[in-house]
Amino acid sequence: MDHDHYTPVDGIKDLCQTLFRLKKVDDIERFLKDLCTPQELNALSERWRICKLLEEKTLSYREIHGITGASLATIGRVARSLIHEPIQGYKIALKALGKNKKSE
Repeated sequence: MDHDHYTPVDGIKDLCQTLFRLKKVDDIERFLKDLCTPQELNALSERWRICKLLEEKTLSYREIHGITGASLATIGRVARSLIHEPIQGYKIALKALGKNKKSE
């Protein structure tokens, strides 16, 4: 690895490959607890919960705020990423989650 030319993009790819290689949910959780502060983990898990609630398409932003305590700005950012952004990471994860639930 060329440490002089290691970019943030390289770091994200490396992190993703590491998470992918961890096979057990418990191992991923332990790694994330070492990697992130409690506040960072809470923010990540809050956004994921918002994403799943938005995907149900039955709740308003205010109702999601009431359930999660998340700010309307955070809910709006998640919704924008879920619906409009070209990256589509949330949708990929939701699709993978759906496939896993069907196979359980």
